[in-house]
Amino acid sequence: MRKSIDFQIQSSMEPMGDQPQAIEKLVMGVENGKSRLLLKGATGTGKTFTIANVIQQLNRQTLIIAHNKTLVAQLWSELKELFPNNAVEYFVSYYDYYQPEAYVPHKDLFIEKDSKINSEIERMRHSVMASLLKRTDVIVVASISCLYPMSAPEDFNSTSFVLSVKPDGYFVYTYEQVIKHLIDNQYKRNDIEFEPGTFRIRGGSIDIYPMGKQEAIRLQFFGDELEEILTIHPVTEEIVDSLEEVHIFAATSFITTTKQIETALPLIEKDLVEQLKFLRGLGKFHEAERLEQRTLYDLELLKNTGHCMGIENYSLYMQNREKGSRCFNLTDYFEDGYLTVVDESHVTLPQLHAMYAGDQSRKKNLIDYGYRLPSSLDNRPPKFEEFMNNTKCMVSMSATPGKHEVDSKEVFVEQVIRPTGLIDPVIEVKSSENYFETLINEIKNTISRNEKVLVIALTKKQAEEITKEINNLQIKAEYLHSEVENIERSEIIRDFRMGNFDVLVGINLLREGLDLPEVSLVAVIGADQRGFLRSKSALLQLIGRAARNINGRALLFADSIKDNIEGAIEETERRREIQKQYNKDNNIVPKTIIKKEPVSLKNLLGIAEEL
Repeated sequence: MRKSIDFQIQSSMEPMGDQPQAIEKLVMGVENGKSRLLLKGATGTGKTFTIANVIQQLNRQTLIIAHNKTLVAQLWSELKELFPNNAVEYFVSYYDYYQPEAYVPHKDLFIEKDSKINSEIERMRHSVMASLLKRTDVIVVASISCLYPMSAPEDFNSTSFVLSVKPDGYFVYTYEQVIKHLIDNQYKRNDIEFEPGTFRIRGGSIDIYPMGKQEAIRLQFFGDELEEILTIHPVTEEIVDSLEEVHIFAATSFITTTKQIETALPLIEKDLVEQLKFLRGLGKFHEAERLEQRTLYDLELLKNTGHCMGIENYSLYMQNREKGSRCFNLTDYFEDGYLTVVDESHVTLPQLHAMYAGDQSRKKNLIDYGYRLPSSLDNRPPKFEEFMNNTKCMVSMSATPGKHEVDSKEVFVEQVIRPTGLIDPVIEVKSSENYFETLINEIKNTISRNEKVLVIALTKKQAEEITKEINNLQIKAEYLHSEVENIERSEIIRDFRMGNFDVLVGINLLREGLDLPEVSLVAVIGADQRGFLRSKSALLQLIGRAARNINGRALLFADSIKDNIEGAIEETERRREIQKQYNKDNNIVPKTIIKKEPVSLKNLLGIAEEL
């Protein structure tokens, strides 16, 4: 049973500009049973604050999906500040490095699965799962990794157990039973290195370091009677609090019970026999021999240890699902009627489209060449249609919505007016010839006013080279692209806002959603180039990065003005006219957005700075 708690925004701000009408229309649409809503909002119009107010009024568990980890971190930080008394959770891939199992036929090369897990992010993922099952006031800000396979919520919940010093209504666990339950839930005993997912025993006490928690739990027993439950600092062992009860969830997000394994083994054996017959019928004797050896080895490990490498590939049998059915994922942990918000939907929804095909293509090779059973195809992310059918109430949010959102909308809401009265940036088109000289002059003029610059390059190499040349001129610059690790990206952006450097050079990561009011100049290299990085939609997103500053300007370097540039200029001018008229009618004087000093993501995650 979830504990019922209301959402409550803590902010001195009130909805302004286009926000009040947007909030009203979205809330009314959801309450009237509309399933597809579109919030088209120009950059800086406060779409996040609008959504926060919608969540507060609807009072529903909410999943917000963003298309990259940098945006997830920014949204999560903003919503934690708005909802300090509610559970605002962070869910992204916990891999610092991940190489999926694969086979490359033309090289006859098998690549073993290899990965490095970030323990702090793994802890936070467990916190998400536990919060969703324990309380109603939960906002989860996630990347699309939230749609990849997980244990069924029933399995995750049923293997958990509650310990209480006042066990009325609870099962009373003895000292030995607690240890057995911890081992069954894949906690490992480690009396030396105390880390998440481990427990240690000291005399009459058991210390548990639960996944999803920053503090450890100490259980004090007198014989078989639980006398005291304490939260302690996992390193100093300082007592933090005393509890009446504690809910212990499993140490892994993929749960397998002894009963599930016993049920799965004969089903795996049956499918193995059928697949071996099929491969041999095609004359693939080498592939059949390989599959038999690999699968029998996995079966032996499952029988003896309850685990094997790549156990998730047998999830169809473990979870007793029908062939072809979708896997359980994080959406199954939400209560009925939850709200889904897709941020920057013009990018995020195409990502969801591509997930399934990429996964199936890789696994088909593994099956054809005898590395996996066909059942591995059913350990997969959902098809786009499955995701949409399972998502009963969705708000798509973008400054430049895509065709799918526009065509499927039942409610359309637009935000053009900014609460600060700021109007869209002025756009200037400059020749690409000798662009660097022009760029440097513009950078010097901008930073002389204590303002900052974004430079948008076309490639990673170009971004790095531009950064190097700018630094050579004694101007502090950094670059940001996909090879920079997740948490480090957020730290670079924080340093930028804090004034540690003046120019940030990037490619695609600087396009959507970043909230940088200190930036008054966005310079786009190769604005007339073909491709999605310089489409009309992409240019509008880039131009929007300067929309939070009263001196906002966009500099487009191009050899000719093509349709993409014309379209972006036309839409920007349309918005500017609406915004200027609104300011005139309401006697509003535009002012730059003032945001609090950014909080370090490392601090929010509880990661020591030296890491």
